[in-house]
Amino acid sequence: MTWNAVVARRLDRHGLAAPRDWTPADAVSAMCGAHAQVLSAAELSVGLRVPGATRTTVREALWEERSLVKTYGPRGTVHLFAARDLPMWTGALDSIPPVANHFTADVRMSPEQVDQVVAAIAEILKETEMTPDELTGEIVDRVGSWAGDLVMPAFQGFWPRWRQAISTAANRGALCFGPNRGRKVTYTSPQRWLPGFEPMPDGMSELLRRYLHAYGPVTPQQFAQWLNAPRGWATSLFESLVDELEPVEVNGARAWQLAGDTWEDATPGGVRLLPYFDAYTVGCHPRELVFPGKAFDRALAAGQAGNFPVLLVDGAVSGVWHQKRSGRKLGITVEPIGKIARKAVEEQVERVAAILEGTPALTIGTVTVGAHA
Repeated sequence: MTWNAVVARRLDRHGLAAPRDWTPADAVSAMCGAHAQVLSAAELSVGLRVPGATRTTVREALWEERSLVKTYGPRGTVHLFAARDLPMWTGALDSIPPVANHFTADVRMSPEQVDQVVAAIAEILKETEMTPDELTGEIVDRVGSWAGDLVMPAFQGFWPRWRQAISTAANRGALCFGPNRGRKVTYTSPQRWLPGFEPMPDGMSELLRRYLHAYGPVTPQQFAQWLNAPRGWATSLFESLVDELEPVEVNGARAWQLAGDTWEDATPGGVRLLPYFDAYTVGCHPRELVFPGKAFDRALAAGQAGNFPVLLVDGAVSGVWHQKRSGRKLGITVEPIGKIARKAVEEQVERVAAILEGTPALTIGTVTVGAHA
């Protein structure tokens, strides 16, 4: 299988090659979740894949239609998922073997304490929304004062002990994000987004099929990196589905795709401006081909993808960009690696501005802003 064919297929399945008749939920489902630690970046990720969409379209899908849900996803980071996919995601993420607990003994929670906190959260949030501070008081009342001890270093202060279990609570289906209350985050129950919700048994097998469809061919190690999961566990997962997979060779390296998956020896094309942590750059491998040449040093942060918004040309990273908002004005600086037609960049800047509901001002030059944490 040629690298061009791999890239062309990925671009098509991500909705980045040509317009697709997708809703926001369709787009998020196709790319296996949109990273939403920076919600405006998630709004742009989704908007780029849904013709005519703006950030308002995405917000309505999330908070009014509830066809999207904001929760903790791969690597313990905040994501948007299609609400209809939440049973698969919770069933999958809760099945990943736990990684080593990096907290010291006086801070970490025992497995039994984690279970107590998750059960309390599920009961507390059944029919309401709460800020983290409000939730702390309710949890302490149910499980004991230890849950509220301020022992977790966070920004300029400390968080209560229970918060180290928050992504576990989300992965078990006890918690998701509710609408912000002013500048304060709230949490609520996923049942309010998807009545009758239950985690899917063997959700991980289905997630692997979806990932292979969107990002394949891949190796077990690349899948493990995407999830921050043990490599040996990922290898065993691939082996358990061996009858559904087939090996292919790409640029002399062996990887796996779904058996019988179709591909054509097409040439990828197009220019795109992808935001922080866009699923395409975070999920696609191998890194040295997705980020070729100088892009490997310029657009990765210590080898990690997503920390810079990127200029994508023909499916490969070919520069970085940054936007600064002032009212409706969007000052967008694009730093290409090599030559690129200004008109193609201008068209993408116009599209980004339309999605973010702003007025663009383009500068071709050096991006001086560092990597996002």
